[in-house]
Amino acid sequence: MPMQNATPQPDATEQSAGSATAPEGPSTEEIAADPFGIVRDSLSELVESTIAHTPLLIAGLVVLILTWLTSKVATAIYNRTISRSRMRVGLVSLLRQLLQIGIWIAGFLIAAVVMFPGMTPARALALLGVGSVAIGFAFKDIFENFFAGMLILWRFPFDPGDFIECEGITGKVEAITIRLTLVRQPDGQIVTVPNGMLFKNPVRVLTERNTRRISLSVGLPYDCDLSQAKGIILEAVKKCSTVKGPTAVRVLGAEFGGSSINFDVLWWTSTSPMDERESRDEVLIAIKTALDEAGIEIPFPQRTLTFGEPVSVLRNDEGQDG
Repeated sequence: MPMQNATPQPDATEQSAGSATAPEGPSTEEIAADPFGIVRDSLSELVESTIAHTPLLIAGLVVLILTWLTSKVATAIYNRTISRSRMRVGLVSLLRQLLQIGIWIAGFLIAAVVMFPGMTPARALALLGVGSVAIGFAFKDIFENFFAGMLILWRFPFDPGDFIECEGITGKVEAITIRLTLVRQPDGQIVTVPNGMLFKNPVRVLTERNTRRISLSVGLPYDCDLSQAKGIILEAVKKCSTVKGPTAVRVLGAEFGGSSINFDVLWWTSTSPMDERESRDEVLIAIKTALDEAGIEIPFPQRTLTFGEPVSVLRNDEGQDG
């Protein structure tokens, strides 16, 4: 008998299993027949999914609130503990900020695991690492200022309250954060300086010590007794109240000027810019008063004209030179 080719037919169990494992979406005909129904069903599924995940979202929010409370309590404990130490102000601020950052990172990881059950700490850290690389390229300057701020707080010789000068900016350091430094200028204006700028450029710390030396140039006439004039200036400066350490006052010759012999007067005073200006003002007035009392006039620029031939002088009818 001839053999007939028999094509195997899937049984009902296989068909039901296939339909269960690979559900098909609405066909084109169904969408065309009832588009609003498809949109309604999609929105309904979205609402149901949101409602189903609401307890998890609330739990994640609670974790973030607890993280905030933990950060506040840990900061208070840290401040109370660290107040007994003699650490630099900048180092104290750095450790405080690192403590807060560590608590918030841990809180966000726990909140992510709670809100997304399939998320594990390892996956969260992996995503954080991949995201950090992408964010690092996108926000290069921000991360540069971040690490510069950490190094400034850790090792730099200035702290909040010091007067600094960098790239034409002079003022008092109000605060040092991870990203920028707040500098209060002498005119009262606040300047935000990126930490990267302070880290890569020379910084003059004006208040690194309690006193600083400043100088003032004084001209004396050629025909005066220079030793006597120097003694008068020295005693006048020593009597000034803003001069720190009167024994450190110096009066040293600098140069032969066009109309005077110039001397540099050097003394020590407080380090803030306003203290320096007040001291300079007091010393200048004291020197001028002392020289006037001694009959020594501070020369002003003079010019002598020499002619190669005699110059005739004409007089007008009133007998005045003309």
